[in-house]
Amino acid sequence: MTSVWSATAGQGTGPHVTLIHGSLDRSAGLLKLSRRLVGAHRVTRYDRRGYGRSVGSEGPFGIDAHADDLEALLREVGPDESGSVLVGHSYGGNVALAVAGRHPQLVAAVVTYETPLSWVDWWPDDSAGSDALGWRADPADAAERFMRRLIGDDRWARLPEATRRSRRAEGVAMVAELLDLRANPAWDPWEVTVPVLALHGEHGQEHHRRAAEWIADQVPDGELGCLRGARHAGPNTHPDAVAEMVGAFVARRVRPTISP
Repeated sequence: MTSVWSATAGQGTGPHVTLIHGSLDRSAGLLKLSRRLVGAHRVTRYDRRGYGRSVGSEGPFGIDAHADDLEALLREVGPDESGSVLVGHSYGGNVALAVAGRHPQLVAAVVTYETPLSWVDWWPDDSAGSDALGWRADPADAAERFMRRLIGDDRWARLPEATRRSRRAEGVAMVAELLDLRANPAWDPWEVTVPVLALHGEHGQEHHRRAAEWIADQVPDGELGCLRGARHAGPNTHPDAVAEMVGAFVARRVRPTISP
């Protein structure tokens, strides 16, 4: 049994889909996307260790630990014969690509959205993650800094006190995973042999667009896509469009599972 909280829904005939959230998010952020996909797929979403209902999970919180969690979850839920389609938002894209490289028999395809590549030499020092790490001496403050950067001071102030406390408590996991991502490549492009769709938002940051282009170019079977009208929170804010893009990619690139 895995130590992370998960939920699986849907009885669709399409390939199994697993949704992987980013830093300082949780599976609830991908609930709308999950609901758009369950008509055609069986969909699993989960809280990564250190976040949401998996906040009690112990570290380490680097990519190896997150990849091990996802591998265990996939074996537990039992993806289709062709494997699961992994859809990773932000840091979740790195978890998806790491598992695709290490356990290709479990993965049918990968879709990433604005996945950070903090280890490459051109990654900016003023990204939200890099800025938050400047406060890493106090992980709670680093988490608040990260959230304020993403959603703005006014929206942060309007969040319920319990929500602000929970986000600050997740700073330990956030700081650890971002430090690891800066120091070590999360995955080897040449090991990711499954089809990959790398997405970025039309109004996202330049480094996120460049990262999507890099992923699509570096993996052996990569494609690039742009989510119109979206910023970094695209899977949360544009679930219909993302579900449509995932569905079209799966229909083109994933071999259907043949029932006995």
